[in-house]
Amino acid sequence: MDRPMLEVKNLRIRYASAPTDAVRNVSFTLGRERLGIVGESGSGKSTVGRALLRLLPSAAVTADTLRFDDLELLSLSERQMLKVRGRRMSMILQDPKFSLNPIQRVGHQVAETYLRHFRCSKADARAKAIDMLASVKIRDPERVFDLYPHEISGGMGQRVMIAMMLLADPSLVIADEPTSALDVTVRLQVLNILDALVRDRGIGLIMISHDLNLVRNFCDRVLIMYAGRVVETLAAADLDKAQHPYTRGLLAAQPHIGGSRAPLAVLERRPEWLEEERA
Repeated sequence: MDRPMLEVKNLRIRYASAPTDAVRNVSFTLGRERLGIVGESGSGKSTVGRALLRLLPSAAVTADTLRFDDLELLSLSERQMLKVRGRRMSMILQDPKFSLNPIQRVGHQVAETYLRHFRCSKADARAKAIDMLASVKIRDPERVFDLYPHEISGGMGQRVMIAMMLLADPSLVIADEPTSALDVTVRLQVLNILDALVRDRGIGLIMISHDLNLVRNFCDRVLIMYAGRVVETLAAADLDKAQHPYTRGLLAAQPHIGGSRAPLAVLERRPEWLEEERA
């Protein structure tokens, strides 16, 4: 079996102001596949993603193993991490309104990624950025290159974010709720773009989401997180066969078109789930 590109074992994250760990004993591996991480707000899923990129300066992060390809991430200096972020591992954030610099043209922000990681002229970086904007299905990329963030739609802004994060051709992409601010039609377009990139480029993708239907249809495997822990791991296609009562509760709490008009189930939370061993 091929060695996974990412290996996480017993990851723990604690903030100085918090009485308990925000994330504890999280373990998983990632190959060239689509891995979904699902849970309620506050379950720790986005915190895990930021920890992989060492973007939690105010938190204490420990792990038995936090390895990406040939790198032990916790042993790298910040200077070394600058060569990893964006170049080998990148993160697509959920809302371009807050992720893009409002006073810089969007194309310049995309091209900056290439300028930072490769020796090239500004003209070369511009050409690469325009090609990448075209690859994420932006019409007239030369025109969009010179627009400011407030001049583009939410769906186009999300595509700009994807282009920015993929321009340096990373081997691992972490997508943190990349479609939460989009309508259904644009959401499907963005997911199709990500799916094609995983398939054609052979990257590893971590999809962080609260949307069970999204990960069921898009991902290969799913981790279910509750209160900073992974309580269940299963194939996305087997999500309806989940055994943990928390996962079953999440599924039962979803509304269904044409389903029963009875009140939705109330999600149960049991104290013993905080400490039990994951099956």
